[in-house]
Amino acid sequence: MSLNDVLTRIDAAMPEATGRLLEFLRIPSISTDPAYADACQDAADWLVSDLQSIGIDAEKRKTPKHPMVVGHAGQDAPEGAPHLLFYGHYDVQPVDPLPLWTRDPFDPAIEQTPKGEVIRGRGTSDDKGQLMTFVEACRAWKEVNGTLPCRITFFFEGEEESGSPSLVPFMQENADELRADIALICDTGLFQSKTPAIVTMLRGMVSEEVTITGPDKDLHSGFFGGIAANPIRVLASALAGLHDDTGRVTLPGFYDGIPDLAPEVRAQWEGLGFDHAQFLGDVGLSRPAGEDGRMPLEMIWSRPTAEVNGIWGGYTGDGFKTVLPSQASAKISFRLVEGQDPDKIRDAFRAHVHAALPEDCSAEFTAHGNSRAGIMDISDPAFEAARAALSNEWPEEAAYVGCGGSIPIAGHFGEILGMTAMLIGFGKDDDAIHSPNEKYDMESFHKGTRSWARILDALSNTKSK
Repeated sequence: MSLNDVLTRIDAAMPEATGRLLEFLRIPSISTDPAYADACQDAADWLVSDLQSIGIDAEKRKTPKHPMVVGHAGQDAPEGAPHLLFYGHYDVQPVDPLPLWTRDPFDPAIEQTPKGEVIRGRGTSDDKGQLMTFVEACRAWKEVNGTLPCRITFFFEGEEESGSPSLVPFMQENADELRADIALICDTGLFQSKTPAIVTMLRGMVSEEVTITGPDKDLHSGFFGGIAANPIRVLASALAGLHDDTGRVTLPGFYDGIPDLAPEVRAQWEGLGFDHAQFLGDVGLSRPAGEDGRMPLEMIWSRPTAEVNGIWGGYTGDGFKTVLPSQASAKISFRLVEGQDPDKIRDAFRAHVHAALPEDCSAEFTAHGNSRAGIMDISDPAFEAARAALSNEWPEEAAYVGCGGSIPIAGHFGEILGMTAMLIGFGKDDDAIHSPNEKYDMESFHKGTRSWARILDALSNTKSK
């Protein structure tokens, strides 16, 4: 049987594939909320059953929180064929604020939009729809050929949207079982919603919460204003001092060890024709606000950042209360690039805050995790084979791109299992992941499934390591 037979099967079976995805999306597997713990179990069970229905040896594995799903297939593949691991996550983000949704987030449906057909519902793009593109490609391959073209391990987790607390211990305990030639991750998107892309650069992350305490109770600002330290003022000053007038982060050593962008990479990025005016215009902005002298793609792919994600203190309810607060708090995240040490960045931030404290104030910090930046080695022949396969499916030629986000699992595959990760996804810029009215284009679901079939065909002809 030829690849064309598999692609034809995918085309013919899209109604059934869409039905399965809709069924999967109806499970409210919100991992961060204990009220949905049973739903996460249900989602894992659904995946095990679906994988087993196409002859994959799959089972649910317990963790201290939500279960993992692990499956194996293709043990009868030709000698020398590679061993692939495919990773995805079945958990989803909370749906708040619910009133902004145009329909029940867990009653998904196909909708007609000015840009074409979409599936509307929580988890459609992040990550259930993406995950199922690979599963459906394997289903079609098995139905046409009776077996898969190479050995494949399926690895699905249920805590990605809540910090993955069980992931690293599970990977360490099951390293021999999970180790493969290359890891495939489908949790990214098309470049500018049209160009198929392989992500080769991921930023790392440091997340930190700080609380400044001044007086031992909230104070009347008429009686104490002007003489008492105000924690909001102290915190605001410290946060404002994180950047200079050129947009650079001021923490000592923040940029130490960061390599310059390679000329060939810069040339490729310039050739992508990124329209930063439209990118910002789509969210009501017009002007890049990063470091002076950097091109826009550098700002979001290869330069580190410091951002305040939330700030609170004092009275924030309706009306007005002239209170001088006892405490003020903020959440801050740093996106890191190659060469930066997350622990050193965290220490530098804490030292920066301590240096801004007056004598009567104290600071308490809470760490919310960290991860290093990741750079993928595209000298592996699998990368060019996958890029060519993607180019054969989409009108635009596939490109190697960076990603401003952080996907820690990609680094874990390298650190724990010694595997290179290849990140390929089919989301679009307007999918509204993590937001109300999340959607996944039917084109992404259909062509994404076809893309994975092409990639499986291409990678099965590369030699195992």
